Amino acid sequence: MADHNDLGKYGEELALNYLKNAGFQIRCTNWRFKKFEVDIIAVKDNTLVFVEVKTRTPSPISTPEDSMTRAKQKQLINAVDTYVKANEIEMESRIDLISIYVKGDKHWIKHYENAVNPRW
Repeated sequence: MADHNDLGKYGEELALNYLKNAGFQIRCTNWRFKKFEVDIIAVKDNTLVFVEVKTRTPSPISTPEDSMTRAKQKQLINAVDTYVKANEIEMESRIDLISIYVKGDKHWIKHYENAVNPRW
């Protein structure tokens, strides 16, 4: 497995622990349907939260947030729509971004609620 894949899996584990400690109930991880994928689906305060996790090592060139392109946002919106319709869910939902920097044995987590607005 490539180093970036290992880093991504490690970031998702960190994000899961972060969310659990913040009171989120995890519904599933790495949900996939056809071309759609969501890293983490959780519930908190009667809101269904779809979480995209981006993990990077510190770089002056780009940040984890930079990878949340318009194309990625559209893909996430379509994934959320597919999941909600397929499971006949009638609760508020949102898309969050968890950005993680990893350097050696240290890490920093930023949680952006409502990181993707489907009304643009």
